[in-house]
Amino acid sequence: MVKYKNDAEDEESTLNAVFAALADPTRRKVLQDLEQGNHSVGELAQPHGMSLPGFMKHLRVLEDAGLVTRAKDGRVVNLAIAPEPMQEAAMWLSRYEKFWSMRLDALGRYLYRQEELNPPWKEAQRKANRKAGRKESSPSTSPGTTPSAPKKSGAPGPTRKR
Repeated sequence: MVKYKNDAEDEESTLNAVFAALADPTRRKVLQDLEQGNHSVGELAQPHGMSLPGFMKHLRVLEDAGLVTRAKDGRVVNLAIAPEPMQEAAMWLSRYEKFWSMRLDALGRYLYRQEELNPPWKEAQRKANRKAGRKESSPSTSPGTTPSAPKKSGAPGPTRKR
């Protein structure tokens, strides 16, 4: 039985390949080098300090993801960056940017409120008091103020006769 991929499955497999290719720092560096222009395989491999067959595996992953294109000029293979798959990945990420921005803004507001309710200097003061052996006390009033008298309830009100 032949199974045909629909456009959504094809887009998903392309995104999977792009994100898998971008997951490795060597491959990200290769793409960064290719931003400056086309380079031969030897030029790209030189700064990475690995065997040419090992480096070629990285290039194969980038090529399979559609992120680079090869052009052979005699015995020299030149590579160029292909921006289309990266643009698709950027569009996919932008869908979630609004969601995460809202979540991070809410987290920022929560942390700001927590800092207002429990300022860091109060915690530092409590730690210093504990270290000095002083007991924690309720907020003290200055010696010039008098505490207000406790409120008493008034006389009972009129009652209704039955």
